[in-house]
Amino acid sequence: MNIKLTGNTSDVLPGLRELVPMLGVELSDRGYEVEAEQKDGSDLLVSFADGKGKITYSERCHFFRAFGLLIEELTAGKAAFEIDEKPQFKLNGPMFDVSQGNSCFNVKTLKSVIRQMALMGLSMLMIYCEDSFEVKEQPYFGYMRAKYSEKDMRELDEYAYTLGIEMIPCCQTLAHMPDTLRWRIFNNIKDYDECVLVGKEETYKFIEDLIVAASRPFRTKKINICMDEAWKLGRGKYIDEFGYEDPASIMKKHLARVKEILDRHGLEPMMFSDMFFRSHGTKKYYQPNCEFPQEVKDSVPAGMKLLYWDYYKLRQEEYEGMIASHKNLTDNIGFVGGIWTWVGYSLAWNKTRITTELALNACKKKGIDTIIMSTWGDNGTECLMNTTLIGCSLFAEHGYAEKIDYEKFERRFKFITGGNVEDFEKLERMDRNPVTEGLVDPSRYNSSKYLMWQDILTGLCDKNIEGFELDAHYKKLASELKDCVGRNGQFDRMFDFEYHAADVLSMKSQMGLRLTAAYKAGDKDALRNFAESELPLLREKVVALRKSNMENWFEIYKPLGWDILDMRYGSLLSRIDSAIYELKEYLAGRFERIEELEQERLYWHGIKGPIRYANGYGIIVSPSRIAPMA
Repeated sequence: MNIKLTGNTSDVLPGLRELVPMLGVELSDRGYEVEAEQKDGSDLLVSFADGKGKITYSERCHFFRAFGLLIEELTAGKAAFEIDEKPQFKLNGPMFDVSQGNSCFNVKTLKSVIRQMALMGLSMLMIYCEDSFEVKEQPYFGYMRAKYSEKDMRELDEYAYTLGIEMIPCCQTLAHMPDTLRWRIFNNIKDYDECVLVGKEETYKFIEDLIVAASRPFRTKKINICMDEAWKLGRGKYIDEFGYEDPASIMKKHLARVKEILDRHGLEPMMFSDMFFRSHGTKKYYQPNCEFPQEVKDSVPAGMKLLYWDYYKLRQEEYEGMIASHKNLTDNIGFVGGIWTWVGYSLAWNKTRITTELALNACKKKGIDTIIMSTWGDNGTECLMNTTLIGCSLFAEHGYAEKIDYEKFERRFKFITGGNVEDFEKLERMDRNPVTEGLVDPSRYNSSKYLMWQDILTGLCDKNIEGFELDAHYKKLASELKDCVGRNGQFDRMFDFEYHAADVLSMKSQMGLRLTAAYKAGDKDALRNFAESELPLLREKVVALRKSNMENWFEIYKPLGWDILDMRYGSLLSRIDSAIYELKEYLAGRFERIEELEQERLYWHGIKGPIRYANGYGIIVSPSRIAPMA
């Protein structure tokens, strides 16, 4: 398709040249004539009739969305159409976690994501970095971890800017630093394992190094300094050095010092809001319609945007109540929602869709104009982070309509990414299974993770899944996911990986229960079948899963960080080998018993029923410490 673009297009033409190959379009002096007009404060308008089109837009990000809408309609064979969209937010875009799960998007992947974000009409991109960026003055910051060089960040910022997207730096300035503070070289600035020591001059030299390095590659003056979830603030080394002090007082002093650094460098900060709640009143974050004493209000620095993060609630009134609480602190508020990819192998699409709908409707009603979607990679990132593109598309469609049109959302997601929403919906069944299907909200009951990593012989979670038919569930799901491969474009490899995960679970999910039952029944024929057939076949399936996971990882992410999942698969394979060995030795009469199978199975933490949020590998795989410091 040839497009002849007219009007003052100098500001959008460089970015458009990056997008047209994706759309099967050529910019030329012939073909459909499309006039572009930039008009401040305008709706996003796209029209086409009699072989001519017009795009009217306010911001550059609106133009790229509008151009995509135009091509989408023309590709569908529409001869005439008019589209009028009303942008709902000033800033709307993802915050990709590249630190907590060791999964750091490579530059090539991020450029691809940025192009797709531009067609969606998103305006902001934040990379959540705990230690995933280069700080030349601090060589142990991010040491041997996947991170972006200053050159990487500049290149990405320039690329995003070309496509109308503002990249905003992000760095932690209080807690969430376990991968940095593990090194003894930082003992002098450590309060406890995750939090810096407030009040030490060395701490503020370190924080200034981080802030300068994080912000220097970017043209924006905005920065997210995070400062969230400092659970034990002042209760580690702080109490030894300075004595006990109320966390609210410590937080106030620290924030003031960090704000001095930000002011010195001319930066416009934002931060997560939870510590203002945790240091006041009931000490809980989610307090709707909360009133604050004046000293707490006064501790919010001038110009600081507070980010209300929440991806849990299932009633719109609760989001509205929390927005009201924040407005009792400051009028400078943003909202952070979530794309649920952090509890196992699956995207929890239903939870993502519902919470996004409710939260963003509340934000529209209450006039919140800064919207961020978070994507966490907690504890290893089993769920591939490119699945979050469906969440990006969801937030984008909310950003251009008072009420979202889900049919339009599905069409746009397919047009921009090649993915099918109905196939993405299947991913949730990795965790929505016979154990959890009766729950109103199964999003935090991550069966796929604990069933994958729990040991076959010791089965710490086996007691809780007794009586449920899981193998058949995963066998059916594996078949359906395999059918998704070949019809989802860039996501075909992702669906291949999810297929292999379900395929492993179709054998492994109940194998521990079946193996233990055969042993206690003295059924040596069944045990021999386990040793000679089932366990070797399971091993083959795990090898295939690891291979698919590895291929996806090296395509999407930087290599550093794969070692964690590699070790998990290696451990799983070794334990299968050990189970085969023990069974054969027992069957040959060289072992009197199999000690692991002699043990009584108990409920996980003594609680009967579905297991909630077993998201730490170390607590799933063994009751023993997997390493002295783990």
